[in-house]
Amino acid sequence: MHTLNLGILAHVDAGKTSLTERLLHAVGVIDTVGSVDDGSTQTDSLALERQRGITIKSAVVSFVIDGVAVNLIDTPGHPDFIAEVERVLGVLDGAVLVVSAVEGVQAQTRVLMRTLRRLRIPTLVFVNKTDRGGARYEGVLADIAERLSRDIVAMGSVEALGTRDARTAPFTDADPGFTAALTDLLTGHDDDLLADYVDDATGIPYDRLRAGLAAQTGQTLVHPVYFGSAATGAGVAELIAGIAELLPVTCQDAEGPASGTVFKVERGPAGEKIAYVRMFSGAVRTRERVRFRGDGEDDDREGKISGITVFDHGRHESASALTAGRIGRLRGLGAVRIGDRIGEAAGKPVQAHFAPPTLESVVSPRRREDRGALHTALGQLAEQDPLIGVRRDDIRQEVSLSLYGEVQKEVIQATLADEYGIEVTFRETTTICLERPAGTGAAVEIIDRDPNPFLATVGLRVDRAPTGSGVEFRREVELGSMPFSLMRAVEDTVLETLGQGIHGWQVTDCTVTLTHSGYWPRQSHSHGVFDKSMSSTAGDFRNLTPLVLMDALKQAGTTVYEPMHRFRIELPADTFGPLVPVLARLRAVPRTPQTRGRVCTLEGEVPAARIHELQQLLPEMTRGEGVLWSDFAHYRPVEGPVPQRPRTDHDPLHRKEYLLRTLRRVAGGEGGRA
Repeated sequence: MHTLNLGILAHVDAGKTSLTERLLHAVGVIDTVGSVDDGSTQTDSLALERQRGITIKSAVVSFVIDGVAVNLIDTPGHPDFIAEVERVLGVLDGAVLVVSAVEGVQAQTRVLMRTLRRLRIPTLVFVNKTDRGGARYEGVLADIAERLSRDIVAMGSVEALGTRDARTAPFTDADPGFTAALTDLLTGHDDDLLADYVDDATGIPYDRLRAGLAAQTGQTLVHPVYFGSAATGAGVAELIAGIAELLPVTCQDAEGPASGTVFKVERGPAGEKIAYVRMFSGAVRTRERVRFRGDGEDDDREGKISGITVFDHGRHESASALTAGRIGRLRGLGAVRIGDRIGEAAGKPVQAHFAPPTLESVVSPRRREDRGALHTALGQLAEQDPLIGVRRDDIRQEVSLSLYGEVQKEVIQATLADEYGIEVTFRETTTICLERPAGTGAAVEIIDRDPNPFLATVGLRVDRAPTGSGVEFRREVELGSMPFSLMRAVEDTVLETLGQGIHGWQVTDCTVTLTHSGYWPRQSHSHGVFDKSMSSTAGDFRNLTPLVLMDALKQAGTTVYEPMHRFRIELPADTFGPLVPVLARLRAVPRTPQTRGRVCTLEGEVPAARIHELQQLLPEMTRGEGVLWSDFAHYRPVEGPVPQRPRTDHDPLHRKEYLLRTLRRVAGGEGGRA
């Protein structure tokens, strides 16, 4: 049986989970359609999801359409949980993007479609809520064409739009307007089809148009648009037919080498790890030892599969194997992480498609005795969501979390209380900035030459690199100039040290080059006992490298960059004037407003640190009629006072004096001289 791994994506409240329920009911998986408001849906299984009426974790459910096994993945719509969506994208064969017929295209909708098109994931658009008051047809199509893609075609009309009696009528070959629109759309991407259209006055046969629509949808050149209502079921049958006809199924490679991707990790009742895996080729079996690896060259691990669960007709069933094309859950792989590739083959990595979190908050347990348990719990939550960065400050006894927004913070707080029994408080959320080198700087410390207290020679040069390039480590010394373990100690320490630059923020977009190296080989006294006061160790290089790197970085200088959000505000035209000084106070950079009738549309950029304040002020300033959409845009240099990030005990700027005092006081010790 062929398989289709299908994602349901949308802006929050567009009706993804309701559509999932309606699809499951239509194909016979469930007898009764669940309600998001009542907390009775199939895919929102977490207690917190049922309480809040939002999807927090992606969920998988399976059914069959026309002989094709469909693994449907319901994803979160709230931007605070975009990391959950990110991990799903790498395993999809196709997607349904849900748009509200009332609100139209929203900020998150645009982010998702842009990513789907970039990854070339075939996508159908389903316009939901046609039964709601204020629902639009032509207006939403124009909205989709303007903000998502011009390569769209409506697959049906809507009667009694905006009422509970709203129903859809699919277009057929008997609709000349539809066949003309379909011909115009498809010939724009297919020269052969265009030539046949020009040569044949009778037009292109309808069955060939449908075949061309399926081919171009599969190539992500066009996006069919369906209308309907998940609440009433209108248009859902047509959507199901479109999924079966237009989205491509996976080509199975059951005989190939085992290759899969881990896109989700959760913990079972006993605390054991459960890995959600999409197999691209081959198979893995129960009691089989498998290899899995991350992105690093040496990040290679293995484990023994103790159990396999597959998704079948809405149920989770035990299986002896997980085969190509399918999604399943593997138990027994204790060291597995999200993004790991399973099997001997390279597999398909889960790549980052969305911006990292731009907010940070300090979390503290209400009971001091819960500090150890809190750190363990946060480590497990970070396993399930790697973009939750955990930063520990042992001097201040504080733990900081990187986050996407306030809702995510509330969810983490509730999860720690409900699942781990740990009551916590959060401080005010702050913005995460970046540092980039402003120029070039170099420094070197020579072995056995004051003030270098370590048995190591390290020289480093820091250069600026293009924006978005990250960090690259290079060598200008011969690889054999000292043992590889010492070389690796320098490289690893460089990457770790750049987590805190001159102003305390992570340093990125730079090249660090090792320009000098030297060591003392292993030596011992006449009685044969190794003496580390005479021999270089990896500890010497781990201690010296941060000092040299920070000297080079101070010479280069760094610029602090703050995250910026692009925004779009729709508001009554007569309220625009009073909003202008507020935007100026928030350091926003608005573009020229566009006014149509009584509605004014304003786009621009605003610091991420101010977007929450703008959200709070907008209703009061626009009589409750203003609507704001925003998403991450880029980083820009900070204007005015440079924000300083609180330093940890690993702060290299103040480490040298501390180490020198310690080494003078204590004779010997790992990697140092008295």
